[in-house]
Amino acid sequence: MTKGCFITLEGGEGTGKSTQARRLAAHLRTLGHDVVETREPGGSPGAEAVRHVLLSGAAEPLGPVAEALLFAAARADHVKTLIRPALAAGKTVICDRFIDSTRVYQGAVGQVASHLLDALEEMATGGTRPDLTLILDVPPETGLARAAARGKGDPDRFEKEGIAYHASVREAFLARAAGAPGRCVAVDATPDADRVAAEIAGVVAARLGLFATAEAS
Repeated sequence: MTKGCFITLEGGEGTGKSTQARRLAAHLRTLGHDVVETREPGGSPGAEAVRHVLLSGAAEPLGPVAEALLFAAARADHVKTLIRPALAAGKTVICDRFIDSTRVYQGAVGQVASHLLDALEEMATGGTRPDLTLILDVPPETGLARAAARGKGDPDRFEKEGIAYHASVREAFLARAAGAPGRCVAVDATPDADRVAAEIAGVVAARLGLFATAEAS
């Protein structure tokens, strides 16, 4: 059986990752692909339990190293129980956040040492890496306004940070895209959702060759 494709969506708060992940999954299903949608932190029962601790801010007083350790623990369970089996079954996995978020939030912004993040990443993923990472980009002011407009209640651990923090996050994500052009594509996410979805579908087709399957044609 052919190994599946692993696609991740990354970016700061309010860039539309969750919306575009859903839309990409729906698009690929219309083409006949078997798609698994997931997210981080979370995606598996063990990882979802850790998600609450992280996004509630309960781990924040422990510092960015502790947060990185918790993200790694959640990711290890997620990869083992959901991502790797789905890829082995030939499915396309679409994940809202993955390793690049850790490198940005805990690494570039939180200043956790890169050698520690290298070790945690290897432990958590065992070499499972995305085939394509779409880094959605909007100015931080736009992203925070969108996040506030979602009306989910109080801002989470990361949404509550100030504009300078989110500007640093944006810069770090764009640096990740520039540093790994073979895997990462930066997508301007300021237009309406339809235009962004169309661009993403084009990138996925060009980069991964995910066109209509024989069953769908």
